[in-house]
Amino acid sequence: MFKKVLVANRGEIAIRVMRACRELGIATVAVCSEADKNALFAKYADEAYLIGPAPSSQSYLDMDAILDVAKKTGAEGIHPGYGFLSENAEFARRCEEEGIVFIGPPSNVIAEMGSKIRARNLMIKAGVPVLPGTKDAIEDAEKAKTIADEIGYPVLLKASAGGGGIGMKVVNSREELANALNSTRQMAGSAFGDSSVFIEKYVTEPRHIEIQILADSYGNIVYLSDRECSIQRRHQKLIEEAPSPIMTPELRAEMGETAVRVAKAIGYVNAGTVEFLYSKGKFYFLEVNTRLQVEHGVTEMVTGIDLVKEQLRIACGKKLGLRQEEIVINGHAIECRINAEDPLNDFAPSPGKIRRYRSAGGPGVRVDSGVHMGYTISPYYDSMISKLCVWGRTRQEAISRMERALYEYVVMGVTTNIPFHKAVMRNPVFKKGDLTTNFIEDHNILEAVEEVVKSDAAKGATLASAFEPKDKKVAAIAAAVESYVSMAQKTQR
Repeated sequence: MFKKVLVANRGEIAIRVMRACRELGIATVAVCSEADKNALFAKYADEAYLIGPAPSSQSYLDMDAILDVAKKTGAEGIHPGYGFLSENAEFARRCEEEGIVFIGPPSNVIAEMGSKIRARNLMIKAGVPVLPGTKDAIEDAEKAKTIADEIGYPVLLKASAGGGGIGMKVVNSREELANALNSTRQMAGSAFGDSSVFIEKYVTEPRHIEIQILADSYGNIVYLSDRECSIQRRHQKLIEEAPSPIMTPELRAEMGETAVRVAKAIGYVNAGTVEFLYSKGKFYFLEVNTRLQVEHGVTEMVTGIDLVKEQLRIACGKKLGLRQEEIVINGHAIECRINAEDPLNDFAPSPGKIRRYRSAGGPGVRVDSGVHMGYTISPYYDSMISKLCVWGRTRQEAISRMERALYEYVVMGVTTNIPFHKAVMRNPVFKKGDLTTNFIEDHNILEAVEEVVKSDAAKGATLASAFEPKDKKVAAIAAAVESYVSMAQKTQR
C-alpha cells in the first residue's frame, strides 16, 4: 500500500480522498491556491503546499507545480479527484514518466475516451449499442444537412472533446443546422482547444443512467450499482440516486454486462463510470467517465463498498477483492448537490461568505463538505457547498429522509439551491420515479421553487431563525467568534 498520496484537488472531494487514506494509514499531501490556503481540506492533510494564485490555470491545473510537490514530498501516488486534471491524459502520462502512480486509468485510456468520436467508434466495433450518428468530425454544413436528413430531426451536435454539458446543441430543423454547426465548433475550440464536432440522433425524453465499474490490472472487472442521473440543468447533474427507479434485475444485468464489455474493449483499469441514455426500453452508450464521479456516494451507500479505498488498492497493484456475485444492492440512496447558486436566476453562481452554517444529520444522512461558518465561496471555482446523501430501506423512505435533511440544512450569507431540491422532492412525478433529462422544464420546477422560497420565508421552515442573534449581546458574541476564527486562520502556517 502507498505510504503517501498527494491529492491534486480541493474542497469536499479532497477531504473525501484524504479520509480514505487516513483509514488505510496513508499520509496525505494537499496542494492549494492562495484562495484556499486556509480551507478545511488544506488543514485536514498531513502536509499542505501553496502552488499558485487563485485562478485554476495558475494553480490546480499547473502540472509542473503539482508534480514538483509530489517529488519534493515523496508522494508515491497522485489522486486527481474529479474535475481539474482528473481526465487529463497528458497529466496521467507525465505521472507515469515520473514514476508516480496516477490513481486512475492509464493515460492511453483517458486519451481514447477523451475523444467522443474515437470512443463512439470503439463502441461500435465492440458491439455496444450507440445512437445513430456520424463516425467522423463534421465541418461542412452541406454534408451535415445530408447526414441529419438521413438520421431525422431533432439531432444533437456534440463537441468531441466536450464535457460537463459544454459544446452540445440541439437542432430541430435543416434551417438551423449551418449556424448551429459554426457556433458549436467555435465553442468547442474555445473551451477545449479542439473544434471537432459530430452529429448524433437526439432522444427527446431520455433517462440518464450510469453503471459504476471497478477493474484491476489483472483483467478482473465488476459492475456495481446503477445510478439515475436524469435531474439536470444545462446537461449538468443536480440530483442522483441509486438504484434507478426503473431498474429490474434483468435490465441491471444487461446494462452491467455491457459496461464490463466497454471496459474490456478499452483496457480499463481502476474506478470508472459507463454512462447510457435510456429511452423506450432501449439503452445507448453515451460516454465513459475515466474518474471518480461526484455521485459515487450513493453507490457506496447501497453497496457498502468504499470506492476510494478500492481505487487506492487497485493503483497499488492489488487484485480486485470483489466478485460479481458478492455485490448486493441494499436499500435506496439519493444525493442532492448543494450549490451556492440561485435557481431563480438561471442557476447563477452566488459566491460570498457563509455567515451561518449547519448541515443536516441523523440516521441515514451523509454530508460530504469542505465548508464551515465563515468560509468564503470563491468565484474562481465550482460553487458546490456539499453533497447531501441519504439512505433509506425504500425509495419512498429515502425521499422522506431527504426532505427532512433539507429542512435541517441551514446556509446563510449566500443563495443556495436548497429550495430547488425541496421542490423536486415534493413533486408527485418525481416521487413516482417518472424521470427524464427534461424534468425541470417539463414539470415547471422553477415555479415550484418560488413557492418553496415564499413558504420557507413565511413559516421559518429552514430552522434559520435558530441562527439569527436575538439581541445585541448575542449578536456581539457571534461577531466576536467570527472575528476570532478569521484571525486564527490568518495566523496559521
